[in-house]
Amino acid sequence: MSTPMVAARLNQMPLTRWHKRIAVIVGISLFFDLFDIYLSGVLGTVLTGAFHIPKSEQALLLSSAFLGMFIGSIGFNALADRVGRKAAFLGILSTYSVFTFIAAFSPNAAFLIVFRFLAGLGIGALLPLCDVYLSEIFPAHNRGRIMAWTYTLEFCATPVEGFLARALVTTHFLMAGWRWLFVIGSIGAIIVWAMQRHLPESPRWLESAGRHQDAERILARFLEEAPSSATQVKGPTANVVEPKRVPLGTLFTPTYAKRTIMLWIFQILQTFGYYGFGTLVPLVLASKGLTITTSLTYAAVSFIGYPIGSLLSVPIVERIERKWIVVGAAFCMAVFGILFGMTAQPALIMLFGFLYTLSSNIFSNGYHIFQAEIYPTAVRATAVGTAYSLSRLMSGLMPFILLPVLHAHGATAMFSVVAGAMVLLMIDVGALGPKTTGRALEDVNERVIVQEQGPNVGM
Repeated sequence: MSTPMVAARLNQMPLTRWHKRIAVIVGISLFFDLFDIYLSGVLGTVLTGAFHIPKSEQALLLSSAFLGMFIGSIGFNALADRVGRKAAFLGILSTYSVFTFIAAFSPNAAFLIVFRFLAGLGIGALLPLCDVYLSEIFPAHNRGRIMAWTYTLEFCATPVEGFLARALVTTHFLMAGWRWLFVIGSIGAIIVWAMQRHLPESPRWLESAGRHQDAERILARFLEEAPSSATQVKGPTANVVEPKRVPLGTLFTPTYAKRTIMLWIFQILQTFGYYGFGTLVPLVLASKGLTITTSLTYAAVSFIGYPIGSLLSVPIVERIERKWIVVGAAFCMAVFGILFGMTAQPALIMLFGFLYTLSSNIFSNGYHIFQAEIYPTAVRATAVGTAYSLSRLMSGLMPFILLPVLHAHGATAMFSVVAGAMVLLMIDVGALGPKTTGRALEDVNERVIVQEQGPNVGM
């Protein structure tokens, strides 16, 4: 048995250059995750004309990648609990890159739908796995802040993609401009795959898997860049609870069943607010009578709010309890969504779109940090990936729910449905969510298991 020091040292360690390199690599990885998600919305209006897709089939085109993400999020994150976080990372990006590149040369809508689904099998698992990995690597006292910085790098993808789409979709160089967006995503994923090979395995996962020497070896690399005082844990260690192997059924013990139900309900509902805007806003603007070029321009301006909102979350994620950040931001999304749906003035469309995306990324950063903090290490990736897969499934089903409302009743009615989902989400998280801000992962999780099941669990 190893000494109970791995988690304790990780929690008390100052940020090192290696921590920062990890944050940059993961942030760039997530850039391409978001790039792919919003590719659906940006291309929805373009491909409708290119492949002569009727409105009745728009939802299938938009949902194909999300349905793949639903399956991939469960499969790859379950694999991450078995073989490690790093191996799962490499498999995810390989799958995404290959099928996205093939999708760029789709001769028809059916071919594109199939390969968007296959690409989704890979990319769908990336975001929840990154949540898990980052939560296990960074120290407890600034875990939220550094994760928020990482997500800020990710969210630069939305305005970049918006302006790229605005510039490329009307061009033709060797092939149609929209195809180049797929090629860019595929090549970017290959570059990130090469960068991820230099990531360390999670010491917490290694400890939970019984690989104590490997965990100590990774920890030693962090300590090489830390001050000498960081090599010693401050305070008593008798009560330190280390990650250990626990059965998957732990997720349905009294305490964790409450958390699991809360997160499953949350993931079903948050899709309407977060992805409902990002993937459908070009179609919403088209329903207001705007041209494709104009709607893409307005969407690109609105998308600037994503990185700014993420940046604004940095100073508050360690000052305000995570679950209340989620609740407050959800309220703002409900209000700004209805205002966005009601207005027809160009300046107000861009203003409320900007405020919506700004609020939604304070919301997003809060919940991505939060969801990775509420489960024990040994089953964290499976638990988070399974819950997050529900959001991918709902993202696939969402066009079938929201587009009929949009076509039949208009944008205000559609955003009223979104607002209703946000209100239910606020009640869910406010009533059932645990407190996690500033607490060690082991205090939030493993200590609960010891209290409920005894000190010998997992032995």
